[in-house]
Amino acid sequence: MTLLMKGAEVAAKLKEKILKDSSCLISSPTLGIIRVGNRPDNLSYEKGILKRFESLKLAAKIFELPENISQNDFDSAFGKINNDEKIHGLLLFRPLPKNLSDSFACEHINFLKDVDSMSALNAGKIFNGQGGYVPCTPGAVMKILAHYEINLEGKSVVIVGRSPTVGRPLAMLMLKENSTVTICHSKTKDLKAVCSGADVLVACMGKAEFITAEYVKPGAVVVDVGINFKDGRLCGDVDFQSVSPLAGAITPVPGGVGAVTTSILAENLLEAYKNFFNKQEAFF
Repeated sequence: MTLLMKGAEVAAKLKEKILKDSSCLISSPTLGIIRVGNRPDNLSYEKGILKRFESLKLAAKIFELPENISQNDFDSAFGKINNDEKIHGLLLFRPLPKNLSDSFACEHINFLKDVDSMSALNAGKIFNGQGGYVPCTPGAVMKILAHYEINLEGKSVVIVGRSPTVGRPLAMLMLKENSTVTICHSKTKDLKAVCSGADVLVACMGKAEFITAEYVKPGAVVVDVGINFKDGRLCGDVDFQSVSPLAGAITPVPGGVGAVTTSILAENLLEAYKNFFNKQEAFF
C-alpha cells in the first residue's frame, strides 16, 4: 500500500512549536512579501502564507508590483522595503518576469531578513552545511521525509529541476543526509531512464503532471513540489493518478509540500525577528 505523505501532519507539529516560541514576543513578527504581477502559482502560495500566518498570529504585508515595472523602479522599491525596520523578513517571489533581474535583490537583501535564503551569504551557508536560513520549499521537503521516517542515507535521489530556489539547495540538503544526488533538467539525456532508477524522486520543474508512471521505479518515494493550474484545477508536477499506485510513498498536491513550506517560512521569520532585534553581527 502506498504511503500518502500528507503535509498537514507535519504542519500541525510545527504549529505547536511556533506558537510556543512566539508566545513571549512583545510584538508580532512581520513578513514582507514582494510579488511582481499575478502569476497563479504565486497567488496560490501567497494565499497559503496568509492563511497559515493568521493561524500562527504572525503578520504579513503584501507589496504588489506591476509586471511591466522597470528594472530601476523594481530595484528602488525592493531597496525601500528592505530598509523598512517594521519588516523583519523578506520573501521575493521568483522567478521574476523576463524583463527583470533579481541580481540587485540578491546582492542587497539584508541577510538577517533573508528568510528564503536568496543572498549569496545564506546560499553559501546552506552549500557548506554551516546553518543560515533553510530555503522554505527545500526545508519543507526535508521535514516531510523526516516526519515519515524516510531514510536517505545511501539512497539514490533524483531531483528534476535545477532552480536556485528549490532544486539546487535541496540537493545540498540531501547530500548532508548522505544520499547520492542527481540533478536533472531540460538538457538531461534519457530523463525517463535516470528518473526510473531513483529511490527518491523529487519533481520541481514546474510542468503540470509531467512525471508519469514510466518515470518511477516501483516502490520509490515521490515528492511533488509543483504548483500548477491545469483545466482550472490545482495540480503538481506528478501525474498522481498514474504514479500513486506504483510509488512506495508520495506527497499529494494540494496538501503536501506546500502545506509545510509556509510553516518553514514562519519558523524562519521568527528566527529573523530575533536576529534583527538582537542585531547579531555573527550570523547564527
